[in-house]
Amino acid sequence: MVGTRPCPPREADGSAHLINLIRIERSRSVHCRAADRGVRVLQDARIDEALVTAAAGYGERGLQVAAYIGSELVIDAWTGEADSAGRPVTGDTLFPVFSVSKAITSLALHLQAERGLVDYESPVARYWPEFGSYGKADILVRHVLSHQSGVPQMPEGVTPELLGDWEWMTTRIAEFTPLFAPGASSAYQSLVFGWIVGEVVRRTDPSGRGFGEFVRDELCAPLGIEDLFFGVPEDRLSDVAELTSILSRERAPGETRASLLAKPDAVAPDAHVHNLDVVKKACYPGAGGILSARAVARLGAMVANGGELDGVRLLSESRVRRLLTPRPNGDALDEVLFGGGRVAAPIGTGGFWLGAGTPLGDQPALLRHGGSGGSLFAIDLDRRLSVMICHNRMFEGYDPTSDDHPFAALGRAVIDIADERLAGAEASPSGTA
Repeated sequence: MVGTRPCPPREADGSAHLINLIRIERSRSVHCRAADRGVRVLQDARIDEALVTAAAGYGERGLQVAAYIGSELVIDAWTGEADSAGRPVTGDTLFPVFSVSKAITSLALHLQAERGLVDYESPVARYWPEFGSYGKADILVRHVLSHQSGVPQMPEGVTPELLGDWEWMTTRIAEFTPLFAPGASSAYQSLVFGWIVGEVVRRTDPSGRGFGEFVRDELCAPLGIEDLFFGVPEDRLSDVAELTSILSRERAPGETRASLLAKPDAVAPDAHVHNLDVVKKACYPGAGGILSARAVARLGAMVANGGELDGVRLLSESRVRRLLTPRPNGDALDEVLFGGGRVAAPIGTGGFWLGAGTPLGDQPALLRHGGSGGSLFAIDLDRRLSVMICHNRMFEGYDPTSDDHPFAALGRAVIDIADERLAGAEASPSGTA
C-alpha cells in the first residue's frame, strides 16, 4: 500500500532541500519474504505522523523504521528520498549505519563464545598470536568488547581504499603499541573495533571464512535476513542511500591525542568518506555496515527473545541477559568520544550501550547502539522489542532524550505501540497477543 501526504515546504538547516511530499509506504505484497513468514504489519497512524514530523519538522530526507515485538514484525515504514536525484526510499533501500555495525559485530563474537570457541577472559593473542606483540599480550577479549583495550587508534597512512584491505589492516593493528593499559581507561574504538573483534571471529571460525561471509552465513541466513552487508556487492550498490550531512568536519577544540588517532580525517565516519563506493564495498565491521531497518530489527528480535527466533536459537538466554552487565570503571571519562575527556559512556561488558540516552526513553533493560549522524538500534529485553531507525541525513547536537530530537515522536510511538501490545497479551486468555 502506498500513501501520500503533502507537507509544507521547509528549508532544512539552511540547505536548499525542500520537502514537498512525504511518501509513506507499508510492506505487504511488495515484500514477499515477509509475507511468506506470515508477518502481519501493523498499520498505525502514530508512526505515519512521527515520520512526517521528522521530515517536515526537522528536515529528515530519507527514513526507515522497523520494529519487532516478540517474533512479529509490527512496524515497517519508510519515507522520503534516497538520493539527490529524488529516488524514493523503499523498504529495501540500504543505509550506512556507522557504529550500529559494532552491535552486529559483537553478536558475531558472542555466537563464537556460545559455541565454546571464544572465552571473554582470554587474551586476544590466544586466538590471534600476532596481536600480542608490542605490549598487547594482556588485552583480553572483554577489554575490546567494552572499549577498554587501550588500543583505539587507526593505522598511520590509512585511506578509504585500505579500509577494504583486511590483511593490511590487521597486520598494522598487530603492530600497535597501546595508548593506555588494558582495563585502566575508557577509549572508544571508533573504527578499529571491528577489525580486532572481526579477526578473533575469523580466526576461531573452523571454516576460516572472511568476517562478512561469517555474518551472512551464521547470523543472517539462519534468521532469513538478506539485506545486511559488511561489503555491499556490486549489484546492490544502486540500492544504497546517499548520505547528506550537517556535521562539521572541524576537529573539536582541545581534542585528545587518542581521539585524533582514533578517527583520522582521511577515513572519518562522515558522508564525505562513506558515500564512496570503495568504502561501501569494504568489509569494515566497526562502522561500515550497510543494511535495511527491517534486517537489523529482525536480528535484534533474536536477542529480544532471549537468543531465539522462529525456532532458531543462536544464543542462550543467560548469555543475552549478561549483555546488560555494566563494564567495570564505567564512570571514567572516555578518551575518544566527543573529542575525549568530556563524557562517560554507559557501555556493557558485551559491547552494547545500556539504558537511557535514546528517544525510546529510560528503559531499564535496554541494549542499544547508535551510529554517527543519528541512526539507532535498540533492544528492550523486558518488552521483547527490537527497533531500528535508519536515515541518510546525518545530524549532531540533539539531546537524544529531549522532545526536540528528530526521532522523539518516533520513539514515543514505538514504545506506546509495544506497551499496548504487551497489555493486550496480558489480558488475553492465552497470554499472547
